[in-house]
Amino acid sequence: MALADDQLSRETQLLLSTQAEVVAGIDRLFDQLLAVPADPRGPLYEAMRHAAIAGGKRLRPMLVRAAGDLFHVDRALTLRVGAAVEAMHVYSLIHDDLPCMDDDDMRRGKPTVHKAFDEATAVLAGDSLHALAFEWLCDPATSADPFVRGELCCELARAAGPAGMAGGQMMDLAAETSDFDLPTVTRLQQLKTGALIAFSVEAGAILARIPPEGRRPLRGYARDIGLAFQIADDIMDVEGDEALAGKALHKDAAAGKATFVTLMGLERAREQATLLVEQAIQHLAGFGEEAALLRAIARYVVERDR
Repeated sequence: MALADDQLSRETQLLLSTQAEVVAGIDRLFDQLLAVPADPRGPLYEAMRHAAIAGGKRLRPMLVRAAGDLFHVDRALTLRVGAAVEAMHVYSLIHDDLPCMDDDDMRRGKPTVHKAFDEATAVLAGDSLHALAFEWLCDPATSADPFVRGELCCELARAAGPAGMAGGQMMDLAAETSDFDLPTVTRLQQLKTGALIAFSVEAGAILARIPPEGRRPLRGYARDIGLAFQIADDIMDVEGDEALAGKALHKDAAAGKATFVTLMGLERAREQATLLVEQAIQHLAGFGEEAALLRAIARYVVERDR
């Protein structure tokens, strides 16, 4: 169903204002949590700050915030969880950019960590952000309920490990020498990109102590926007502007990897991304105006230019 211009305008304003607030909040929190010590560990902290502060769309922290808002969770808590999931995401980017992985020189419009510092420091910066994500989730400042903290840690570990992001990255490496079909590429992206997005959405409900059976609509929403996000990335890799993207594009084609675009074609890929967004929004039918931000984010993932 087509939306009225004023409703679209309200959604856009909500998205932009929330993004500005979350970006500023995450940067402030990282600035505090990654304060540089006056000892030989200084370069390690500087490397983490280089990768984590002042960069990125902060999509995952925004999803934690949006899902938490459904259940009136204290935004200071969703911000802390957002910082943890963003730390995990940044760790994956640091390692993904290394010469042994994708070998990229630019990320978020600035030199990658191994270029700005060195490879050993980049490895340790990624390792440290991975560990800090769990440290921050375990802190009582994130939730007074130890069961909530435990579930957050368990779900993030599952989303980041071999059954999630790391497993998807392994499949992505294999894609360079294998002919993957559409179901395999879909599974790859559900793990590599979708698992952390799914955690971000579910984390807001975990903070609100919503039982697993009550999170089904959010899991369906997250599954669909995760795939839509990756299809949009694949389209951007073909048609995007490197200056806007802040990173190298057209690398998948050069590596001979199967993508949603190579397997479906540009037009069908666009149609599929739009369909997934519509499905994601349908999963929120049981919610009212409190889900406006989640709906706006769903549309944003296929309309962004970076």
